[in-house]
Amino acid sequence: MARQMHLSFSAHLTGAHPAGWLHPSTQLDADTDIGAYIGLARLAEQGCFDMFFIADTPAARTTNLTAWARYPMFMNALEPLTALTAIAGATKYIGLGGTCSTSFTEPYNVARQFASLDHISRGRAAWNVVTSANDFAAQNFGHAKLPPHADRYARAREFVEVAKALWDTWEDDAFIHDRAQGLFFDPGKQHAVHHDGPHFKVDGALNIARSPQGRPVIIQAGASDAGKALAAETAEVVFGSAIDIEAGRAFYGDLKGRMAAFGRATDSLKILAGMPVVVGESQQEADDKHAELQAMVHPDVGRQRLSTDLEVDLTQLPLDEPVPEDLIPKTSNFHKAYFDEIVRMIRVEKLTLRQLYTRYERGTRSVRGTPQRVADVLEDWFSTGAADGFMFILHLQPKSLEDIVRYVVPELQRRGLFRTGYTGTTLRDHLGLARPANRHAKAAE
Repeated sequence: MARQMHLSFSAHLTGAHPAGWLHPSTQLDADTDIGAYIGLARLAEQGCFDMFFIADTPAARTTNLTAWARYPMFMNALEPLTALTAIAGATKYIGLGGTCSTSFTEPYNVARQFASLDHISRGRAAWNVVTSANDFAAQNFGHAKLPPHADRYARAREFVEVAKALWDTWEDDAFIHDRAQGLFFDPGKQHAVHHDGPHFKVDGALNIARSPQGRPVIIQAGASDAGKALAAETAEVVFGSAIDIEAGRAFYGDLKGRMAAFGRATDSLKILAGMPVVVGESQQEADDKHAELQAMVHPDVGRQRLSTDLEVDLTQLPLDEPVPEDLIPKTSNFHKAYFDEIVRMIRVEKLTLRQLYTRYERGTRSVRGTPQRVADVLEDWFSTGAADGFMFILHLQPKSLEDIVRYVVPELQRRGLFRTGYTGTTLRDHLGLARPANRHAKAAE
């Protein structure tokens, strides 16, 4: 069978665009309406998407609230695992991915929660491993600031190692439910975890059977060197944030090239490029849709978005002058890909602050055009080594997802690039990922 692309989308409930919630097509209370989440998941399932994904941060912003009130990102949202559990009962095939930070929880909690979601969904769970990228989250957990970037990734690596060990607590056939012998499980098939590391000490066993996928699919999105090292070792899906196809090919080759050092085959990791898409019946209609939203971005929001990702306060700068060179930090501690793109736009394109915020799209550029034009771009990325698929970043919900499912997916199917129906029931089936063997059962063979 010819290689086919994988599709997912980030479920911002009114849309990913900072002015999306202002558009009259969106549902203003969707962020806490589980029916809205379920509606999006079912729509994506109709389009045979691999995965429905919820991004998250464990915090609300508490400063500069005037700007955040105009762009309420993560200010009002359901906790991902809770929402995904409800969605699991209302869908049948689509994978269910959610974010949970390694900086502010414990491996046992995460292992148990995602194993439970995998059981509830019958094998559709995925965990997005993040280290968190804002100090608002740190302050909710007793810290003034996030730990240094390298420290967060060292903790994340050990966190994933412990979680995987916990998911292998029980061999697949440990729970025998043998009434005749009076044995609920085979005692010889429990393997307690004895871990004593720099960040975690765990001495015990997970109290849930090995899940349908063996363990949930592991997602990672780091663009830094430490992030790519963690992904090459542990991730099965990576969300890319390349600004263009050349950068996408470079990222793809770099990350896949690191996998051999960990004894991994390149097809055991799928890179989904972040792709903002605006579909129109004509190129002009798609451009007009995008321009309409861009014009709705308030200057307070534009300044705040840039300040957050450049990690410096730009809120008092004049809009129609360039950002002073001496304000640019030497390095990033949060989102390196976003930081690098803003620095490039300042230094290379010499843009004013207003031009910056009207052009900036958090590490990507919108693909705008007819369904055929959008499919051309996706095919080019997919067929030339820039992506295994796409994480759609959709400006409006549900309208943008409706356009993808109604117009773009059929075009991809016509070209033989995307499935016309699900052929398996688990997320690993959809992604073509092997179910991992239990390390203890394998050792015993």
